[in-house]
Amino acid sequence: MGERVREISFSEVSVGVLDDTPAGDVYRPILTDVNVTLDESTIAIIGANGSGKSTLLQLFNGLVTANSGRVLIDGLDPIEEAKQVRSRVGFVFTDPAAQLVMPTPLEDIELSLRKRVPKAERRAAALAVLEELGIADLAERSVYELSGGQRQLVALAAVLAVDPQILVLDEPTTLLDLRNKEKLRKLLADLVARRGVRVIFSTHDLDFAGMADRALVVDSGRIVHDSTPDEATRMYRELIMSDSS
Repeated sequence: MGERVREISFSEVSVGVLDDTPAGDVYRPILTDVNVTLDESTIAIIGANGSGKSTLLQLFNGLVTANSGRVLIDGLDPIEEAKQVRSRVGFVFTDPAAQLVMPTPLEDIELSLRKRVPKAERRAAALAVLEELGIADLAERSVYELSGGQRQLVALAAVLAVDPQILVLDEPTTLLDLRNKEKLRKLLADLVARRGVRVIFSTHDLDFAGMADRALVVDSGRIVHDSTPDEATRMYRELIMSDSS
């Protein structure tokens, strides 16, 4: 069997929920008729709060199921072939509290490695991941003592430990100061260059979006612009200004 296609595709994808109202259940669309094919190494997704960015990202590994249409990750369906997709797609949430479940960063990463690395080797493997991100000094600190930005980097380390081919990050810079934001920018660029990881992230930080090869603007559940980051951020600014006028 030949090698699978190396692209992510959305065909006529719509997602919505039923809201309970006094008049009965009312369908509320979150994403509508999304059609896009992604094969670049780094992709930024820009949009206002509530635009549908997070829902779009969660379709990548089956955290959200489309009501209609088809999602394919390198030819794999995230629902029908969930195990294969989740083995290649790593997801980092905006709030690291959604991912960190162990008392220390070292233990959390060891937990991530439990199905991949023999128990006797997990500590060394976990330390190597923390070292790669430049946060080995946090290994045995309590996660409750860490800053929001430090927790975010630990959550990223736990995802990278399982060696994903695609890394999806939902607003990864929200909790980061300038120093850690620049550290993350360099780290993601290095992962693309050295590991061949594809990086897809949503962000409100239009400067950070500039590191991407391609950028999508999402508004009211639709992709309304798709181009270079410079052009996409210009269009997004125009969209925001027209909405506020």
